[in-house]
Amino acid sequence: MKNLFIRTKDADWQKLEVLKTNRNKRYRYFEFLAEGVRNINEARANGWEFSSLIYAKNAPLSDWAKAVLRETRTDFNIELTPALMAELSDKDETSELMAVVKMRPDDPAAIRFRGAPLIGLFDRPSNKGNLGTILRTLDCLGADGLILTGHGVDLYDPEVVGASMGSFFKVPAVRIPKHGDLEQYFSRLRSEFGELSVLGTTAHAEKPLWACDLSRPTVFMIGCETDGLSEGLRPFCTELVTIPMAADSSASSFNVACAATVMFYEAVRQRSGGKT
Repeated sequence: MKNLFIRTKDADWQKLEVLKTNRNKRYRYFEFLAEGVRNINEARANGWEFSSLIYAKNAPLSDWAKAVLRETRTDFNIELTPALMAELSDKDETSELMAVVKMRPDDPAAIRFRGAPLIGLFDRPSNKGNLGTILRTLDCLGADGLILTGHGVDLYDPEVVGASMGSFFKVPAVRIPKHGDLEQYFSRLRSEFGELSVLGTTAHAEKPLWACDLSRPTVFMIGCETDGLSEGLRPFCTELVTIPMAADSSASSFNVACAATVMFYEAVRQRSGGKT
């Protein structure tokens, strides 16, 4: 296996730095950074391709890290000085292993169904932690995938990957920026499954979530944290629903990641006959 040793902030180091910080460069290279035992394990378990594994030269490695280095196919691996490894890592205690992972194309066919479809759509996410948390929620509750629309935070940002706690690599997430492409995708689902409920979420007093039949093929449209669902997406909705709150609540709405958890949990509860 070819190893690249980076001892100074040269061009090779700068590439790693921009994978961490620069959205446009990530897409130019079609690669992104992953850090943490859970993330690397899930990337391997779910068949993601690795460009490189990164570690500090001459640093003692755990049996786990040695096994990953031995068993993971890469184009080449990268050794850094301990100081550069600490600078690249986002952990309080420097990770012993990081990875450069290859992106996957945005293909809606990557979202596969084990029964009646259950999909999330997140419009213009503005918070990296919320996007990662929603991926984790969809993984926990067995949803089929996530669609991203509009211009928001980068799906492949290391903070999004980290916040997902490994679920990034399990839950198919696909960007569909054009409304015409989204309409075609929904049409394909209706052709295949016969029906599709597209439920937009709102803080206003609309139909309560639990009054909807969520056992049917369902897409939950989740609006941007600050502005809600864009006007361009509202015509796609078959219904607008709300999560009722306490009448004397001082909050105007749920946090978007919390709301997503409630919605998908209710869908799973209904689909299991109310036994969850």
